[in-house]
Amino acid sequence: MIPKWDYHGPMRVIAVSALREFWTLHPDAWGPLQAWYREAVSASWATPTEIKAQYGSASILKNRRVVFNIKGNAYRLVVSVAFRLQIVYVEFVGTHEAYDAIDADTVEPV
Repeated sequence: MIPKWDYHGPMRVIAVSALREFWTLHPDAWGPLQAWYREAVSASWATPTEIKAQYGSASILKNRRVVFNIKGNAYRLVVSVAFRLQIVYVEFVGTHEAYDAIDADTVEPV
């Protein structure tokens, strides 16, 4: 039996509703966010280096935060990753302009 603190199965994405709300307002983000979601839930990232290997343009921040460029950098997605639990928490999804107005290290979901 694998201890739950060392689980390395597929990632779970928490707060998918934030993604849905965003692509409802920005329909052109639907395909890229769906693609990111499918890739994330089929991944089993154990380190930030593994994310960076898959997404070369991702920015690794402190506090287990990662920033993904969505749709050619038109949109930004900020997540927190609990590597041991294999959980990705959506902290922020927005336009590049909205991203510039936040602190990605501390932003909390609304």
